[in-house]
Amino acid sequence: MAKVIIFGVLDTAELAHYYLEHDSEHEVVAFSVNREYIQEESFRGLPLVAFEDVETIFPPAEFSFFAPMTGRNMNRNREAVYNQIKAKGYQLISYISSHATILDRNVIGDNCFILEDNTIQPFTTVGNNVVMWSGNHIGHHGQIKDHVFFTSHVVMSGHCVIESYSFFGVNSTIRDYTNIAQGTLVGMASAITKETEEWGIYIGNPAKKVPGKKSFEAY
Repeated sequence: MAKVIIFGVLDTAELAHYYLEHDSEHEVVAFSVNREYIQEESFRGLPLVAFEDVETIFPPAEFSFFAPMTGRNMNRNREAVYNQIKAKGYQLISYISSHATILDRNVIGDNCFILEDNTIQPFTTVGNNVVMWSGNHIGHHGQIKDHVFFTSHVVMSGHCVIESYSFFGVNSTIRDYTNIAQGTLVGMASAITKETEEWGIYIGNPAKKVPGKKSFEAY
């Protein structure tokens, strides 16, 4: 069991607190954000500590961190916080719902937030700092790299490779044996049937690339 500090005070942090308290062995002891965003001394009945000072109050040798942030800026905001926490010497936990179907939890990296009703089939690995909201199907013999966000009811078929910073909208689908390039943004209900290009935006069924715009300009 780890004593955990959660980064953030918005909806995702509040949900993370709920899940950890009700469906994990971890104990949440505090929240933390950058000093400029602190308006109260506490959140959800726990101390709210400036991130700049957190290691002086909750030393890394005794406490762990969890930063389950949204996919804004194509997951790069969450990556920046992840790296800053690592630089302070903290270990980051992952939350994997007890209602998710994952036969080998050792294939999941750190700071992952995997909610209920996800199915991750055998021989697929999941990198660090990955979010999977509720109800996704993650097929066999695949690879999901760092800093990726699946919303809900996404189908990733077998033998797919998902490069870092990708984002998948609700009800999107990836065909088997497909490589998703770094920074790909897949729109809601879109179907990817072939390899994508880096930082591209794809919408439709079958999905087509939106011309003249990069994913980090849109989200």
